[in-house]
Amino acid sequence: MLITASFRLIYLLTAPTVPSILESRNSGHVRLSKRLFFDHLKSFTMRHGLWPMTSGRGVTPADNCNQPDVKRGIVLQASAGNYIVQPLDDLDSVNTVPCSLRGNLKKTFDMSTSTSLPSRVTRARRPRTTDTVSVGDRVQFTTNDDGKGMIEEVLPRDSRFVRSGFRGQEQTMVSNLDQVIIVFACNNPSPDLWLIDHWLVAAEANLLRPVIVANKRDLVSHEEFRAAFQEFVDLGITVIATSAHDGIGLTQLHDELHDKISAFTGPSGVGKSSLLNVLQPGLQQAVGDVGTVTWKGRHTTTARRLFPLSGGGWVADTPGLRQIDTAELDRYGLAQCFVEIGRALLKPCRFANCRHETEPDCRVKEAVEAGLISQRRYRSFIQMANSTEGH
Repeated sequence: MLITASFRLIYLLTAPTVPSILESRNSGHVRLSKRLFFDHLKSFTMRHGLWPMTSGRGVTPADNCNQPDVKRGIVLQASAGNYIVQPLDDLDSVNTVPCSLRGNLKKTFDMSTSTSLPSRVTRARRPRTTDTVSVGDRVQFTTNDDGKGMIEEVLPRDSRFVRSGFRGQEQTMVSNLDQVIIVFACNNPSPDLWLIDHWLVAAEANLLRPVIVANKRDLVSHEEFRAAFQEFVDLGITVIATSAHDGIGLTQLHDELHDKISAFTGPSGVGKSSLLNVLQPGLQQAVGDVGTVTWKGRHTTTARRLFPLSGGGWVADTPGLRQIDTAELDRYGLAQCFVEIGRALLKPCRFANCRHETEPDCRVKEAVEAGLISQRRYRSFIQMANSTEGH
């Protein structure tokens, strides 16, 4: 009764002064819809200091930054909603904070656009991405008395490496990257050149510098190595031959990683974790053998992680992936991700919608005939483009 009487009193005091919220007039009586009445009630109570001044996501970013107990950190590990965060003001220390994610960060909010009423949440829904927080994210977090933390805000990302996840949702593999280290084995398992093309497209689409690491160099001859990887060198892509077993190329690889945030990726069983163990002793990454029947590497890394290097820089080790989805790229966008095809298209084809297959005066086909684009890379582009259009 008291609450109802209070609402009636506020209504009698305020309704006559705001004709814009009137729904109808019936026989001289003012009638308000329930939704507009409560919007007006909220506006009145906020003006008189009776309504909590918080946003739909809890503490506003401005308030969050001014709280003395809020710290900034970088996410080192993300797995099943659990995060390991290292404070940015203590990078030289091994101390980390296990964190969970504030519930309102798991949703996106649509806010009202009214200019006469306070902003409010009109709809809460799941975000399109499956990873609100990913490895490499810079976050603001608070700590509890038990030493555990709560991520309050994810700071804007400089870059991110993504793939399509379940039901078309984007999955952010690593954030704030400088380059992608694409690791393939020279043998055991044999390198899949089409899959290398796929990873190069993914790096170009994410505006990241690709570096190819041809691991297990000790297992092949010089001629076999050139036959597999020389075409990528000719494209201007950095290719580093390494061997975690014999120590080949490790100094060059370490120099490439210095003062950069790098993601190690590629199929399973090619030696990514072995390389990390050699580059940074003490990482204690599990190293698995390749199956002798299927010749497909088993997934020995189960959680994405970010490791600091003693010489400067960070390395992200991600679970082995068999493919990266490029379905969101159209034929033109895919062509730009093949660097040599993009160069050929600096002079446009005769037809604006050229598919680069059977059309006359096609600059891509002319470049293939002139030897500027390899037959294998051209077939890889056509196969990828056709499969992309099939989605």
